[in-house]
Amino acid sequence: MTTVTTVTLCRDPERFAALAPEWDALYARCPTATPFQTHAWLHSWWLSYGMRERLRLLLVRSGGRLVGVAPLMLVHRPFPVLVPLGGGISDFCDVLVDGDRAAHVTRALERGLRRAARGALVDLREVRPGGAAERLYDRWQGPRRRLADSVCLELPCAPIEDLLRRMPGASARRARGKLRRLDELGIEQRSVPQPEVPSAVSTLLRLHGLQWQGRGVTPEHRRPRFAAHLARAAARMVGTGDALLTEYRLDGEVLAADITLMSPELSGGYLYGAHPALRAKADITAMLLRHDARHASESGRSVLSMLRGAEPYKRHWRPVEVTNQRLLMARSGLGPVLRLYAGQHTVRRRLGRLVCEHSPALRALRTRLRGGRADT
Repeated sequence: MTTVTTVTLCRDPERFAALAPEWDALYARCPTATPFQTHAWLHSWWLSYGMRERLRLLLVRSGGRLVGVAPLMLVHRPFPVLVPLGGGISDFCDVLVDGDRAAHVTRALERGLRRAARGALVDLREVRPGGAAERLYDRWQGPRRRLADSVCLELPCAPIEDLLRRMPGASARRARGKLRRLDELGIEQRSVPQPEVPSAVSTLLRLHGLQWQGRGVTPEHRRPRFAAHLARAAARMVGTGDALLTEYRLDGEVLAADITLMSPELSGGYLYGAHPALRAKADITAMLLRHDARHASESGRSVLSMLRGAEPYKRHWRPVEVTNQRLLMARSGLGPVLRLYAGQHTVRRRLGRLVCEHSPALRALRTRLRGGRADT
């Protein structure tokens, strides 16, 4: 009996909400997925950032079972462009493909995306190397361009002592001294249970604001829509094991908090906040990295990602540099538009690099505005 494969385009936000069980099952079967492809993260993002009548979910089913998803939205820049859901607050974007039938599903997604694009370009940003969207790009029959996107730094999932051995001797000794200082302070760690997540996210964002007071916090992190998104997404993801929200207490008071997002293979610290009083006493980066390294290694994951941004304080740990990709595709006939679009991106990127090379302050600001983790 032949299994019927169908490709449909969903524009209905209510249907998007109802896809959660099927989406979660597919997510578990997609080996390249990152936490930013969970239904919890993307549906919550849509509720905060989605635009009316712009939803474009490409759904592939085989025998009625959901086996592929391309979560997209239509925008105008000024011509029509299909972009991933998740926007600037997601460190990785990708499509979901059932790992047991990747070739078949990718072919179906390519056919469906070609129909959905019509007169629009396709702009898949922040695709992690090895992502399922790479295979989609490789199969694309038409004009296409591959550009570099954000830089991410990655470490192997290992206990902190193993990570210290990657560092030069003097740097490792300084790091061990900072870790001993943390132990002497007696900072207590607590994993926040799911019912308390919304309140804990509010505390995290308050501490994040205090941490950047007088230095220019990322504007989006102060907006109600971001707070609502993070509280919704984190609550669901903590319940499914795709996120961990940790509070750090000193003398009974919460002085720091961070949220770690996880997929089966990858763990990454997404956002944290630390009170200036604690920052004056302890090295926050060392505290968070030790915690994240322990949790990631004990859970059997393979990649400890520092997510977007290549700030100097991250490089002390000798991470591997990984560059996300920007995959541009178009139907035949739109080649000139694609070349213009790609050229504009390249010019903006080069100008931004030139300006920032001559201004460390502007470089730090650009990192924060793009969602990088410049917090130290």
